[in-house]
Amino acid sequence: MIDSDGFRHNVGIILSNAEGRVFWGKRIGQCTWQFPQGGIRPDESPEEAMYRELWEETGLEAGHVSLVGRTRGWLRYRLPKNLVRRHASPRCIGQKQVWFLLSLDCDESCFNLGASPKPEFDGWRWVDYWLPMEEVVFFKRKVYRRALSELAPLLFGAEAETASPLPTSGPARRVS
Repeated sequence: MIDSDGFRHNVGIILSNAEGRVFWGKRIGQCTWQFPQGGIRPDESPEEAMYRELWEETGLEAGHVSLVGRTRGWLRYRLPKNLVRRHASPRCIGQKQVWFLLSLDCDESCFNLGASPKPEFDGWRWVDYWLPMEEVVFFKRKVYRRALSELAPLLFGAEAETASPLPTSGPARRVS
């Protein structure tokens, strides 16, 4: 789904372990790393898309995780001009994402990067919560910074506000 402004509806997933570290996936056949993310289909809610993408990219099912919270609204990023498909209709100029924070409730043996017929990742590791906003491809850095900053208090509590490299973009919505 692409909106009238050219942004594709998408979800982003920050998956944390018991130590507060986050899942960092290596894109298949590349040297780039990112959080799980993916498009929202017309018949899906953002939460439904998140669980589908979680399974497609990590092999984890809804019962393997707890939903901690989500961003209040859409976070957007634009694609660099050289990545915009000029002759596509409708033209996609970027993504607008709802970000979800999940906690892992199972053993790491539940991960299966090959669960989907088209795997997204060929490797993964646990990293410090703030590392992804520095390592992700340049055009996603602002949206990563905003998502991590907004969701950090749900994972770390009040101390997240002093540890955050940026002010939050507003309170995240805790999901109960």
